Amino acid sequence: MYSPLTPQSPPPLLPHHHHHIPSLLSSTAITRRSFLLSTSLSTLSPPRPNLDTTITDRVFLDFSICSNYLRPDRTLSDNFSTLCADSVPLGRLVLGLYGHLVPLTVSNFKTMCTSYSYKNTLVHKIFPGQFFLAGRQGRREKGEVKVPQDLTRNIESVDSKAFKLTHSGPGILSLCLSENDDEDDIKLDPEYRNVEFLITTGPGPCPQLDSKNIVFGVVLEGLDVVTSIASIPTYKPSDRIRQFNDLAEFLGDERAQNARTIWNKPLKTVYISDCGELKVAKPSLTPSLP
Repeated sequence: MYSPLTPQSPPPLLPHHHHHIPSLLSSTAITRRSFLLSTSLSTLSPPRPNLDTTITDRVFLDFSICSNYLRPDRTLSDNFSTLCADSVPLGRLVLGLYGHLVPLTVSNFKTMCTSYSYKNTLVHKIFPGQFFLAGRQGRREKGEVKVPQDLTRNIESVDSKAFKLTHSGPGILSLCLSENDDEDDIKLDPEYRNVEFLITTGPGPCPQLDSKNIVFGVVLEGLDVVTSIASIPTYKPSDRIRQFNDLAEFLGDERAQNARTIWNKPLKTVYISDCGELKVAKPSLTPSLP
């Protein structure tokens, strides 16, 4: 007979409920965590484009310093051969070019080297801790570049795929677009071909150049030469001159832009004393990025 004082046995537990609930919760938590993690990673780390940085060609640029180029008694008949006969060599850069990635840019640069169009032309701007510029077009007697007539028009300058590589450190070779300072009357010529280039000097990257200039090669040998060029003192305007220049530009005075052409100009005459192509046994070399 049932009595309220009689201890009651607890109802039997359902083992499968007791053991499977924690397992189910754990499985759900892991699945959800994995989903959130994978979603986060896919959002924050988009896949990098597959860029072919195989070095297909090698060229060289020899750099020297000419102490007599800017002497006040020079005449119109003077040129690099006469003024810079006693120049001081800085050294040679060996450059590897990415011919598969940007074939037109590489082909034009190679042509400029093999036709000696860069020979006896100036490094006309040095931005300390960033890069230097060379290949400005103009008059040969002024140490500026004269472009060969048969140079191909470079349509890669309007191709977004050509701007994928970054200026990640010292020794990056890049075609100048945003930093190009050729004269406007030269740029407006229907036959204009942009051949001005820059080489980053380090020590760090130059992200301000990314997506605006075409990286098409890298320094394989001669980073010490790059460092030597970067250490050459340049013209730096005073803060007062900069303020006047900013005001003149704001007022639309064209002389402001003309005045800035000498900013960051090296105080020593650095020039490309020789250039050319280096033939290798194999047409393609191992990809190399600094």
